[in-house]
Amino acid sequence: MINIFIAPTGLHSGLSSISIALLHALDTQGIKASFFKPVAPYAEGEVERSTQMVKQNYPLNPPQPMPLKQAQQLISTGQTDRLLEDLVGLHHIATSGTEVTIVEGLVPDRSEPYTAKINAEVAKALNADVILISNAEGHSNSEIQADINLNAAIFGGFKQGGIIGAIINKFGTPEQSHFMLSNTDESDAQRLENLPKVELDHCRLLGTIPWQRNLISPRTLDIARQLQADTIHEGDITSRRVNTITLCARTLPNMLNRLTAGTLIVTPGDRDDIILACALAETNGTPLAGLVLTGGLLPGDDVLRLCQKAINSGLPILSTGSDTFACASQLDHINTAVPEDDLQRIDLIRAHIAEHIDIQAILSAINAPHAVRLSPAAFRFQLVERSRSNLKRIVLPEGEEPRTIQAASICQQRGIAQCVLLGKAETIQQVAQAQGIELPAELEILDPDQVREDYVPDMVELRKHKNLTAPMASAQLEDSVVLGTMMLALDHVDGLVSGAIHTTANTIRPAMQLIKTAPSAKLVSSVFYMCLPEQVLVYGDCAVNPDPNAEELADIAIQSADSALAMGIEPKVAMISYSTGASGSGSDVEKVKQATAIAKELRPDLIIDGPLQYDAATTASVAKSKAPNSPVAGQATVLVFPDLNTGNTTYKAVQRSANVISVGPMLQGLRKPVNDLSRGALVEDIVYTIALTSIQAQQLKS
Repeated sequence: MINIFIAPTGLHSGLSSISIALLHALDTQGIKASFFKPVAPYAEGEVERSTQMVKQNYPLNPPQPMPLKQAQQLISTGQTDRLLEDLVGLHHIATSGTEVTIVEGLVPDRSEPYTAKINAEVAKALNADVILISNAEGHSNSEIQADINLNAAIFGGFKQGGIIGAIINKFGTPEQSHFMLSNTDESDAQRLENLPKVELDHCRLLGTIPWQRNLISPRTLDIARQLQADTIHEGDITSRRVNTITLCARTLPNMLNRLTAGTLIVTPGDRDDIILACALAETNGTPLAGLVLTGGLLPGDDVLRLCQKAINSGLPILSTGSDTFACASQLDHINTAVPEDDLQRIDLIRAHIAEHIDIQAILSAINAPHAVRLSPAAFRFQLVERSRSNLKRIVLPEGEEPRTIQAASICQQRGIAQCVLLGKAETIQQVAQAQGIELPAELEILDPDQVREDYVPDMVELRKHKNLTAPMASAQLEDSVVLGTMMLALDHVDGLVSGAIHTTANTIRPAMQLIKTAPSAKLVSSVFYMCLPEQVLVYGDCAVNPDPNAEELADIAIQSADSALAMGIEPKVAMISYSTGASGSGSDVEKVKQATAIAKELRPDLIIDGPLQYDAATTASVAKSKAPNSPVAGQATVLVFPDLNTGNTTYKAVQRSANVISVGPMLQGLRKPVNDLSRGALVEDIVYTIALTSIQAQQLKS
């Protein structure tokens, strides 16, 4: 067992965030890690913060840490050995079945005796490698170095204390970092470029985590909780985030420039002019964080009636009995620590930190084993890294849609793909500004009106067997999906992603007409990559073919197995039915039996078995009794459903009930990569689908 002890060098080091980020970073490498907090300062009846965050974000169940008061009492009465014995017992519970354990130390606190001693004794008892965590906020490089040197001595120094390095957190925090202050014109990236790099003596630098404003942005819900405000209209209170807070007591013309995306407006409840201005901004596409009405005053029914469209669009409206001055004082002291239930912010923070940690250096220092397990985090990490390795040009026909614009911006910034947004530049820029999205200079925006006619002759040629005329082609190219598909057909782009506001048929039909199926494919089908807590499974076909026959089902199985292999998943294909083996009969079971036989004959290199019930395919204990001799049962990684009704229902049931990310649908069988989105797709879903499409394009060009 390898233990990594995370030791903070002072207050506010972001210890919980670093811990979950390290778990995430290890997961991206396929290493199954556990978490252990030995001792924590929490009261009886409370749930310790770091432990709770881990439970909510990972399939782990670490034990509650020992209360600090109990640990201090044992040390003060000379029972340090008893303390360590009890903590080693808790450690054994936390680490069962894992390779590496993140052990989170105590924050050094002069008001609490023995905190430093407990950290040193626990690290020694667990024979742990130590990583020091330093908070760079308000500290110069020399102060950071002195802080690290001082804390290294607690563990016996750099040579004797098992210290493998240090992580510097919150690097580049501006002097005015509170979200109540307006953002400056200088971006986080520009500010960081002007700062001297951190360099350490005698200690390996394992990561420098830059400060980012969006990572401290609370939800409007968090503001409501801390103000103990009444909710007049809930709206999108759980999803909107506060980037800036503006107190509005001035005249209306002097505050209009404050109505920007992510701003929380605080104003007396009788300022109907400001309330209506906020409603108008919201209606015009600027998503404010919310409206806080002070003084216990509420607008009249006539004013609320005029605000109804803004309310319907999700504008949260809160009310507090405090006057504006008292409310401002409360907001100035709002706790910006991430709440345990803010899963989106936790995910952003851990991804940001993990990206700036040198995980390979850590693995090398601790001689950690590299597992072959493909965890969901490893799968998503692999998607991004592989798409970065060979940049492809991906067209997004729904270029004026807000989620698509944000996803394209993210992909461009992270180097995932060269995105091409189809749409009017003015409209896209207006949407981006209203949504608070920063458009990278390299992001391509293509006006369909300026290029449409260029594709008419080629489309007429491609569809001449259908007697397509130039006017007909020009009319069809009014559809941005058709235009994007023509760009792909002529190799002007490498892939296409659509579906945020179009149906699956709208996305697939032009591809079938203009791109057509690959020579080896009988049909176009789809797969979802289901990111379950412990592994990634491939589901096919859950989006395209309503009722495939046996030959078509065999082709879907082969395509799905190849799609799994292409993404680093060892394919063990289960042909799903309501019957396992020879236990059932009927036309539906016979179709699955025939499809299994056909697929085995066509691809003897693949491990395929069926018919299998879902539980027999995925659960080892069920497989032992239902299909003990099956090479697939209990360990299936690719599940092929007999029809669309079964596949689509199953994928949605698993996705929603297990709260898992599903990447897809990824279309299979086309000559060039075209991928469909769910109309309820999140920005994250679109980003991963773009990465997936980029990888498909790489494989087709190789």
